Amino acid sequence: MASDVRALIITGFGLNCEAETAHAFRLAGAAPERVHLNDLLDGHRSLDEFHVLAFIGGFSFGDHIASGRVLANRLKHRLAEPIQRFIADGKLIIGICNGFQTMAKLGILPGLDGDYRRQTVTLTHNDCGTYRDAWVRLRVEPDSPCVFTRDIEQLDLPVRHGEGKFLTLDDKVLERLERERLVACRYADPATGEPTVRFPHNPNGSVAAIAGICDPTGRVFGLMPHPEAHLFPWNHPHYARRALAGAAPAEGEGLAVFRNAIAFARGHLL
Repeated sequence: MASDVRALIITGFGLNCEAETAHAFRLAGAAPERVHLNDLLDGHRSLDEFHVLAFIGGFSFGDHIASGRVLANRLKHRLAEPIQRFIADGKLIIGICNGFQTMAKLGILPGLDGDYRRQTVTLTHNDCGTYRDAWVRLRVEPDSPCVFTRDIEQLDLPVRHGEGKFLTLDDKVLERLERERLVACRYADPATGEPTVRFPHNPNGSVAAIAGICDPTGRVFGLMPHPEAHLFPWNHPHYARRALAGAAPAEGEGLAVFRNAIAFARGHLL
């Protein structure tokens, strides 16, 4: 049976997580479609065809200038109005890793005061000075309006980035993110579950341990760790130990992020 929720995954120019992201949406009950950026820029395909938009991970345009900057500029000059209409129509957007970097530089996060055009946050070079490929634990903030993280308390996910340090361009923006509960998830110490700015549990030095944020509607969400890389229990590095103890979960923790999105879309957009 064909799904009624259509998810768009933009591909091309160094982006490389399209297969995993498409499978995540498929497992969650959506109909994902991978569309090359040029087909959108040239008008062969339209954002209006879809309910959910995913900016995926990878190395768009080789991370030239800064991660996500060139892709953000392409979108800003060629697809600004369709993206603004997509948000105004109540649809969902998720950005993962390079996708989060792109959304921040495009200005659609955090979307304060309904402004999805002006950049107020960024992701910059990790404090450790190197690319980081490791698993981290996230504490999900229960008071966040984020649609994607509803009813999730914590997530174990991998990070794969060299420019993942979250910063605001103005201290007042950070104050508002905290006050308006727009921080959706934070890097946490796996022993205590509490947010941490200490390496390696905070892999990049993000301010206030911020790993992901959403807009005030909760429908636009970006995070640096990869939920599409933990769809099955055996993806986790401790799977064998858990399985031997009879404690392996039925599915990977990241899948819940996509299930939440599709449930919302089905209840609000169809």
